[in-house]
Amino acid sequence: MLMLAGAGTGKTAALTARLAWLVGTRRAWPSEILCVTFTNRAAREMRERVGRLIGDEVEGMPWLGTFHSICARMLRKHAELVGLQSNYTIIDTDDQLRLMKQLIVEAGLDEKRWPARQLAGLVDRWKNRGLNPSELDAGENESFANGSGQRLYERYQQRLIALNACDFGDLLLHMQNVLRRNRDVLEAYQRRFKYVLVDEYQDTNAVQYLWLRLLAQERKNICVVGDDDQSIYSWRGAEVANILRFEKDFPGAAVIRLEQNYRSTPQILAAASGLIAANSERLGKTLWTEAGGGDKLRVIGVWDGPEEARRIGEDIERLEREGAPLDRIAILVRAQYQTREIEDRFIQIGLNYRIVGGFRFYERAEIRDALAYLRVIASPADDLAFERIHNQPKRGLGAKTLSRMHEHARATGLPLAAASLQLADSDELPARAAATIGALMRHFLGWRELAEQVTPAELLRNVLADSGYDAMLKADRTAESTGRAENLAELARAMEEYATLGDFLEHVSLVMENDAADEAQKVTIMTIHAAKGLEFDQLFLPGWEEGVFPSQRALDEGGLASLEEERRLAYVAITRARRRCTILHAANRRIYGQWTSSIPSRFVGELPAEHVERETTLTGGASLWRANWTETEDPFAHLSAAAPQRAQQRGPGWQRALATGYETAPARIRENTRSAASFAAQARSDITPGMRVFHDKFGYGAVIGQEGNKLEIEFESSGLKRVIDSFVKLAG
Repeated sequence: MLMLAGAGTGKTAALTARLAWLVGTRRAWPSEILCVTFTNRAAREMRERVGRLIGDEVEGMPWLGTFHSICARMLRKHAELVGLQSNYTIIDTDDQLRLMKQLIVEAGLDEKRWPARQLAGLVDRWKNRGLNPSELDAGENESFANGSGQRLYERYQQRLIALNACDFGDLLLHMQNVLRRNRDVLEAYQRRFKYVLVDEYQDTNAVQYLWLRLLAQERKNICVVGDDDQSIYSWRGAEVANILRFEKDFPGAAVIRLEQNYRSTPQILAAASGLIAANSERLGKTLWTEAGGGDKLRVIGVWDGPEEARRIGEDIERLEREGAPLDRIAILVRAQYQTREIEDRFIQIGLNYRIVGGFRFYERAEIRDALAYLRVIASPADDLAFERIHNQPKRGLGAKTLSRMHEHARATGLPLAAASLQLADSDELPARAAATIGALMRHFLGWRELAEQVTPAELLRNVLADSGYDAMLKADRTAESTGRAENLAELARAMEEYATLGDFLEHVSLVMENDAADEAQKVTIMTIHAAKGLEFDQLFLPGWEEGVFPSQRALDEGGLASLEEERRLAYVAITRARRRCTILHAANRRIYGQWTSSIPSRFVGELPAEHVERETTLTGGASLWRANWTETEDPFAHLSAAAPQRAQQRGPGWQRALATGYETAPARIRENTRSAASFAAQARSDITPGMRVFHDKFGYGAVIGQEGNKLEIEFESSGLKRVIDSFVKLAG
C-alpha cells in the first residue's frame, strides 16, 4: 500500500493508526512489525502515539525506529558475516576524516589538493547508493585523485574492518550485503516481519530502498507513507524515483490518496497546488480543506534587500500590535546567508527572533573567523581574536607553539600578537613555526596599511585571499564549504554599508549583544529545508528571485531534475503556512559588492493569479525618491555631513535609503591601529654580556651580545642562538 499523503493531511496519524490496528486486531504481534522512520524524534513521537492507542504493548515493539538504529541492531547479530565482531564501534565524522587523511597521505597524494572531506563526501554518496568498492564504475573511480577513488574506498573499508569499526553509511550497506549474500538470514527476517511500515518514503535513498525491498519482497505486506511533492533531499541521497515507481515494484499495490488538509486555508492550498502542477515527475493529487475563507497569498516586489528586511519587520510589528504571537510567525529562506539583513533589521528595531537549525549569522564559525582577523587589524592587543585565527586556516602552529606564545606574552606583558612577533625573531621556536608567524605578522602589518586605503569590504576580501581562507574553502569542495563561502560573501556585502572598519565592528558588537537567552516569544528564522514538517500561522518567504530561488547553483549542477526539486521546495515552503503567506522579491541585490538587477523567480509567475494578491514598490527607484522631498529641499539635511558622499559612492539603493531616513552606520569606536612593532620591550637589567645563563631548551651558555630584550648566547651544546631574556635565568 502507498499512502500518498499531501502536506498537512495527517500522514503520521494515519500510519500510527494502521500500526495500532495491526496489533489491536492480532494480525501481528508487536515484535512481528518493522516500522521505520528517518529521525529519532519521529520514532519517539510514533512510539508515544501508538502507546496512547494500545497501551503497554508498545514496549514489545523492538523494530520501531530509524533506518540506522534498526540496521545497527541487526548488524550486532550478524557482524561476523562482514568481518566484524558484535562489539564493533560506530565512528563519528572526525574519526572518519582522520582515517581518510591518513590513507590519502599513505597513497602519496597531496591532501590539500585532494582533501579528506571531499573523499568522505564521495564515499558517503557511494554507500547511499548501495555501492561497494568493487561496484564502482570508471566514471565514479575517476571522481577522486585521477582514478584513486576505488582504491582509497577499498583501503578505507579494510582499515575499518581491522579497527572493528564502521561508519553510519556502513550500517545499511553491511546489512544490504548480509541479506543479499546470505539467503538463510534474509528468509529468517522475511518470516519474522509480517508487516513493514515506512514513514517519509519519498526521502529514501538507494540503499534504504534496496534493504526494504529485500525484506518485503516475500510477503509484500509493505505500507509506505510519503509525498512525492515534498521530496527535497536529493543532496543527501534521497531519490524521488523510489516513491514514483512503487506500483511497479509491488504490482497490484493499493494507492490511497490523503488529500484533506487540516492545516492551511483554501487560498494557500490552491496557490501551492497550482505551483507544483508545473512539475512533470509526480503522481498527482488535489489538496482540499473544509476550512473556509482565508487571505490570498501576498506577493510583494521591493526595491532592494534592505527594503525587503524593513518591510518584513514592519509587517511583523503590525501583527504583534494586533495580538499575533511572535512564536507563530516564521521567515523561511532558501540559503542561510539571506538571514543577515533580516537579523540586522530586527536587532535595530528590537524585535526578538531565533535561528533554528543553525547559528545566528554573526555566530557562525566562518563569520567569527573573519571578524577575528578584522579585530586584530583594528586592535593588535585583541588577544582573544588573535588566538582564534593564529592557526586558522591550519598553518602548523600547534598547541606547543601557542603555549610558548602565551608564556612569553605573560612574561613581557605584551599582547599575544606582539609577543609572537618577538618569538619569531629569535631561536625560541622551531624555524618553520618562526617563519610562519613572521609571515602572518607581515600580513597584518600590510592589512593595517591597506585598511587606510580601501573600503572595509575590500579589506575583508584581501584578508580572506591572503590568509588562505578562501583557498581552504575551495579545496574542501563540499556543500557545507560552499555555504560558508556564501556567508563570507554576504559579510563582505554587509560591510559595503560602512565607511570605516571601526564603524562596522561597532555594529557587530551591538548585534551580538542581543540576548539569546531571553525567554520572550521570538520570530522563527530558518531555511525551508529545516522547516519541513512544521507549520506557522504567519509566514514570510523572502528572496524569490531567479538565481536565489531557484538556486542558480542547483540549476547549474542538476538541470531539469534540480529545477523540479527547487519547485517542490517552494511547495513545501508555502504549505507551512496556516493562515497567511507573504512572498517577497527584490529588484536589486548587492552580490560580491556589486549591485545586480534581479528578476522575480519563475515560481512567482507559476502561482495561479486568482489566488494571489500582488503589490510592488518597484517604482520606488525614482518615484519614491521624488516622493520624499521637493526640488528645493535638501534630502540629506537630517543626516551627517558625510552621508551624501557615501550615498553617491554606494549607488542608487543607498541613495534611496538615505532619502527615506534609513542610515545605520554608527560612530567609529576604534581609531587606534597600532602595529605590533609599537609595543616596546624592556631589557632585563640583571643580565649583561659575559654572564653565564641557563635556557630550558638550549642548556648552559654565555651571553655575548644584547639588543633590547634579545640576547645572543653561545650555548655549550647548541651553538650561537638569539633568544629572549625572559626565557633564561642566571646560572649559579
